Amino acid sequence: MSTQAAQNSGALPLRRRGSTTPVAAPAMARQAAGTNARKMTEALQEIHGSIDTISINGVLIATRDGLVLCGVTRDVEDDGVAAMAAASAGLASQFTSQARIGLPKAVFFEGDSGQVGVFGVDEDTLMVVLGKRDTTMGMFNVVAKQALTLLQNVLARD
Repeated sequence: MSTQAAQNSGALPLRRRGSTTPVAAPAMARQAAGTNARKMTEALQEIHGSIDTISINGVLIATRDGLVLCGVTRDVEDDGVAAMAAASAGLASQFTSQARIGLPKAVFFEGDSGQVGVFGVDEDTLMVVLGKRDTTMGMFNVVAKQALTLLQNVLARD
């Protein structure tokens, strides 16, 4: 399947060796140099008020190489989460390939204090959604995918 077809199918982007994206500078809405970081930061700021904060504790946008583009998070190390998101997206690609179930669309982790979901926004970008304690995995799945759709709709307008 081509990269464009993978993007259109909502599959997680494959991780490539080496980064072509500038390194992100520290800090709500952490900004890196470059058009993609500015575009993602503006899109995240636009949808932030529409995200279900009863179920979602934070959102982080990262490159597929694990660099933070922007985020609205609390009590997490954004750089580490972005790196692990990229690694989990790469592992998901290998896992689904071995299992012969197609391209991965998302990666979910459930802990005793919440959930984490990693989604492909586009070919170059991942969205990490952090769920709150006492949110069921089903509810988290629904609101995380709503946040993804909101972000993709804002980006499509540009």
